[in-house]
Amino acid sequence: MKIKNFQKLAVSDLRKKALKIAEAGLEAIDTQKVIKDRVKLQKNFYPVRGREGSQRVSTSNGALVIDQKTFSLKNTKNIYVVAIGKCAGEAALALEKVLGHKIKAGIALDVKKVSGLKTIKSLAGSHPFPSDRNTQATIQIINLIKNLNRDDLILFVISGGGSTLLCGPKKGTCAEETLIVKKLMDSGATISEINTVRKHLSVARGGYLAKYAYPAKSIALIFSDVIGNDLQFIASGPTVKDTTTIKDALKILDKYNVPKVCPIENCGLVETPKDDDFFKPVTNIIFVSGEVALTAMAKTAKKLGYKVTICTSCLKGEARSIGSKIAAEINRAKPKTVLLYGGETTVNVKGKGKGGRNMELALSALSRLHQDSLVLSLASDGRDNTELAGAICDKITLEKIAKLKIKPLNYLVENNSYFFFKKTGDYILTGKTGSNVSDLVIAIKSNN
Repeated sequence: MKIKNFQKLAVSDLRKKALKIAEAGLEAIDTQKVIKDRVKLQKNFYPVRGREGSQRVSTSNGALVIDQKTFSLKNTKNIYVVAIGKCAGEAALALEKVLGHKIKAGIALDVKKVSGLKTIKSLAGSHPFPSDRNTQATIQIINLIKNLNRDDLILFVISGGGSTLLCGPKKGTCAEETLIVKKLMDSGATISEINTVRKHLSVARGGYLAKYAYPAKSIALIFSDVIGNDLQFIASGPTVKDTTTIKDALKILDKYNVPKVCPIENCGLVETPKDDDFFKPVTNIIFVSGEVALTAMAKTAKKLGYKVTICTSCLKGEARSIGSKIAAEINRAKPKTVLLYGGETTVNVKGKGKGGRNMELALSALSRLHQDSLVLSLASDGRDNTELAGAICDKITLEKIAKLKIKPLNYLVENNSYFFFKKTGDYILTGKTGSNVSDLVIAIKSNN
């Protein structure tokens, strides 16, 4: 099971069903599983008849088949793998199983190291803020791909967390980027705004990896954690032509008064590659997204006898406002209804507490929920700005806080959802899942 404290949380029939739905979503986006199921190495053979009967002999390098789309390897000399983000380690393990000795070399830059890799090198960087480790790893990736030829193929895996990991400042260090990004996050900037700025803070984002890889062929398998699956903003689009400019980034910095914390001119912004030639050999594929998880969750909910409505990629805005809105929507729903949401909210940090957007969403929903309703919210990567993935709240939670004599509003004001759910025990624990799409929210109403 992905949810480690499933049994501890499943103390009611409604909770058990909600947790089963969440589990189905996490299983559907399991990185190793989806690569194993959807990436195949196809060999080309011709029959030869000999003393021992008919045999099959390979005629070429075969082909790579991704979601039934075929990429011929006939003129491919070497295959390299570059995986970046929270899915990188698991993806590298799976790709080594699929491609085996065909991989010449590779790097998997993740938030954690993985063991068991044979050809691909595992590197770990810091997250959610960058460090010198990230910069050194980024340099290694650039050095691996910058001198390749037309008969080489790079298989990229791009996933959430990649923005932070690909820290390659032209001016200054990752310390300046940390100041900038922290100010944007605390001010409630959207992920698109943050990644617009990030694209112009590193020489490894915003299409730069495509530039270094040129003229080699590239295929990028992209694991989307961004609303609308806009390629430019997933991990800050390292293999995608960027349509934003330094001017756009400066507008965002000014909007949130970020220049006040920047110790270097223009906050160290750099322009991204704009030459179309760099992107012609690149094929970018949205490989996994929140919709994959939501579809699997809906299927499970229907099997459990619920009427399901999916709001795909619509979850955005202030976490506490969205939590209240979702509570109101499930309260109005008919019995045996499940509402599913994917996306990403923001938290405007004003208090001095600890927590993440999923726990804050659940906390804000709690006081508005009716006795027959429940809300569960979790980060698909297992990290809701803490070691916890999210939280579940319902009438059981309300009964607990009555006994504990604690007031949800006091914790909400201080952005202290982490300690609230630690006290009630209604947090969700998965550990780092090795997957990463949007946040996933379930609202469920019993049949009473």
